[in-house]
Amino acid sequence: MPKVVADEAPEFVKTVTAEIMAQRGDALPVSKIPDDGTWPTGTTQWEKRNIATEIPVWDPDTCIQCMQCSLVCPHAAIRGKAYDPAKLSGAPATFKSADAKGVVGKAFPGFKYTIQCAPEDCTGCGLCVQRCPAKNKADATKKAINMADQIPLRASEAANWKFFLSLPEADAAKLNPTTIQGSQLKRPLFEFSGACAGCGETPYLKLLTQLAGDRLLIGNATGCSSIYGGNLPTTPYCTREDGRGPSWSNSLFEDAAEFAFGMRLTADKLNGYALELIGQLIAAEKAPAALKAVAQKIKATDQKSSEGVEAMRSLVAELKKLIGDGSCCATCKSLLSVADYLVRKSVWAVGGDGWAYDIGYGGLDHVLASGRNIKILVLDTEVYSNTGGQASKSTPLGAIAKFAAGGKPQMKKNLGMISMTYKNIYVAQVSLGANAAATVKAFAEAEAYDGPAIIIAYSHCIAHGIDMVTGLEHQKIAVETGHFPLYRYNPELSAQGKNPLQLDSKAPTQSFAETALTENRFKQLLKLNPNATAMLQTAEAKFKDNFEMLQALANLPKA
Repeated sequence: MPKVVADEAPEFVKTVTAEIMAQRGDALPVSKIPDDGTWPTGTTQWEKRNIATEIPVWDPDTCIQCMQCSLVCPHAAIRGKAYDPAKLSGAPATFKSADAKGVVGKAFPGFKYTIQCAPEDCTGCGLCVQRCPAKNKADATKKAINMADQIPLRASEAANWKFFLSLPEADAAKLNPTTIQGSQLKRPLFEFSGACAGCGETPYLKLLTQLAGDRLLIGNATGCSSIYGGNLPTTPYCTREDGRGPSWSNSLFEDAAEFAFGMRLTADKLNGYALELIGQLIAAEKAPAALKAVAQKIKATDQKSSEGVEAMRSLVAELKKLIGDGSCCATCKSLLSVADYLVRKSVWAVGGDGWAYDIGYGGLDHVLASGRNIKILVLDTEVYSNTGGQASKSTPLGAIAKFAAGGKPQMKKNLGMISMTYKNIYVAQVSLGANAAATVKAFAEAEAYDGPAIIIAYSHCIAHGIDMVTGLEHQKIAVETGHFPLYRYNPELSAQGKNPLQLDSKAPTQSFAETALTENRFKQLLKLNPNATAMLQTAEAKFKDNFEMLQALANLPKA
């Protein structure tokens, strides 16, 4: 048997994590366990599960470099990079590359481009192949990504993956994070989780870490996202090369929003105190001119963009260098302890629909109504996925679930519309399977919005009774039937005299009553309820009514 983890793994991983992975955790002495309750991040990369019988193989000649394969991968096991051709020196003989073109080529002219799979971390779900839009002209059955047997490729692709990781990350200053390629050329800071193969939730979390992971604080509700997000022995949240990455902690169903809100209030208080000290430094007559100059720049720096955040980091580093050990004055000593809070923090409450629509809704509503810069990500599977498939207020009319054995008799709660009534909350309903570009844009807009925001992300789930390789297609159908309309409500547009509501999906073009039967949660209704057909037709009519209401609001002229 090979070693549990590679020799180059960190000491803690070899002596503690690996022992738990090898089912020897009970033999670990208490002294080996972190005494403050925190555990190292980025440890899933050492847990080579090798569960995929087939893995995706890239065809560079067919690839159009859209990077949608990377975007939809639930486990961050397929990624792309653009890099200087000189970096190919020493590459394994089987390592593939192509000239960067299209959006990637414009941002990085003269660079090479590679899509690479992590063969031992891939779950073989096939979503990347299902999503790939590129067709091989010589063979209509092939795409730019194609599945192949894993075992013959394991050793060579593992070597290619290792080399791929050694290539430098793309210059963030040249990336537009509101585009698919711009977001996917950033390293994901959520990787190789233990989620189901083909999971519909994890691509959204991965995208969030690509856009704001270096300054991200997550308060996670109990549920699937807490199990694959922070369950020992390994942790999928990781850091970039400079050690910056998400901070994550789990709370309960009923208080995760308030838990994350505490993170927001703490960060704001420490930021306010740091700025107060910066003001004292500027006003101090005896403060060195160089220190005052840096303080002035800090006060004037706008951090709405990632460039602004990196500029502030550089200024904070310069500030610390000038302050030294803080012995020069009391103000400097105090400032040294809170200087890192001058950098903008992105705080998100994360959980499923059981938390957001049901058990934690009171707290979620309270936090959104605060007006503070707190973000909510709802991974909407429309059922309590982790605890056995119970119906939630997000479960649509007619769906079979526990506590709705004859089909749910009520319509799905309209969480997005309720949130819009506050007028100052950024609200978006998104679906990677139906509109990937709008999804990326919504995450970028919500993260940049200076106020409360909620993103409701449609997440296909094995509890729906589907073949998970078709998950993205089911997401698309949910949108095309009006079951899950897509929109973005941005209060900033109101201030510009524009309509804040923008629709990202069209009026229903498919029959919900018919397409619903491709999912077991609706198909079972025909066997269990004599009124099944009428229920599904009622749901279809109400979905159309909901879309017409959104359409009217989106086209409503400003008074």
